[in-house]
Amino acid sequence: MSDKRTEIAELGEFGLIDKIQANARVRSATTLKAIGDDAAVIKNDNSRLTLLSSDMLLEGVHFDLSYVPLHHLGYKSVAANVSDIAAMNGVPKQILVNVGLSNRFSVEAVEALYQGINAACESYNIDLVGGDTTSSASGLVLSVTIYGEVDEEKVAYRSGASKNQILCVSGDLGGALIGLQVLEREKEVFLTNPEMEPQLDDYQYIVQRQLKPEARMDIVHELAELQVVPTAMIDVSDGLASEIFHLCKHSEAGVRIYEDKLPIDKQTYDTAVEFKLDPITSVLNGGEDYELLFTISQDDFAKLEKHPDIHFIGEVLSKDDGASIVTKGGNSVPLQAQGWKHFNV
Repeated sequence: MSDKRTEIAELGEFGLIDKIQANARVRSATTLKAIGDDAAVIKNDNSRLTLLSSDMLLEGVHFDLSYVPLHHLGYKSVAANVSDIAAMNGVPKQILVNVGLSNRFSVEAVEALYQGINAACESYNIDLVGGDTTSSASGLVLSVTIYGEVDEEKVAYRSGASKNQILCVSGDLGGALIGLQVLEREKEVFLTNPEMEPQLDDYQYIVQRQLKPEARMDIVHELAELQVVPTAMIDVSDGLASEIFHLCKHSEAGVRIYEDKLPIDKQTYDTAVEFKLDPITSVLNGGEDYELLFTISQDDFAKLEKHPDIHFIGEVLSKDDGASIVTKGGNSVPLQAQGWKHFNV
């Protein structure tokens, strides 16, 4: 065994996943997709496929309880997992929730956490069927595993995009990142003067985008009603640019997007300017929006053309063309990803 030590931060989350994936053998013929997509895909005895995904949230890394209410945290932990199922064009069914608790937490605190979990289960029509509770040396640890289903002919992988298809995204982007900036600022104000009340009235939409995001199951259901099956899909959890690079990698394709087509809410735009942040950079690199990024065939464009919450932001190119963005001035520049980087905390 080599004495060389490689820091995980040198590889980053996705480089580490590639390392793990390289040594993970698929032994069962029922495993259609293992590591490498938003969810694993398991073949059943019928035409429905099983979807499995898991997500972990750590206090001090993924959330700060000084401004994140426990019931919002519970809701968000479920919504983040539902978003992975949505990104496979599937429907969530059941979840398992594992919780690590330090002695800081009371029974009432745990009840508040599960109030949010149960509210999300109600919202997404899923069942909490079990999990594990254990002690934690420090802080709160949350791990959610989700089970979902999708028709075999409707599953959407990251690998299905091909040249001349249209790149779409739901909703608006960057709000969760800018909402986080607001919360962090108010935290600093509070630490300086605990008598000060948080000033959040003018930022309600973006703060909600950070504290209580919604998985876009509505888009999945609407696509089904319109008989549109995305050729490739991924959820926007680490930033639009990062997710575009994932689609390019798995589909062996290039992408061109257009700055003037990127969706941003007015409150997100104005607050980014207030914080002296570039709004478009926030759109490209802000994480935790949990919108859906997907590709469709040209034939499906007319079905979605008038949808008020689906935006056509670019097109799929050949692999050699790489990923680029056309600015409002008409210049084409290479796309760069500067979103959330795990293991750099």
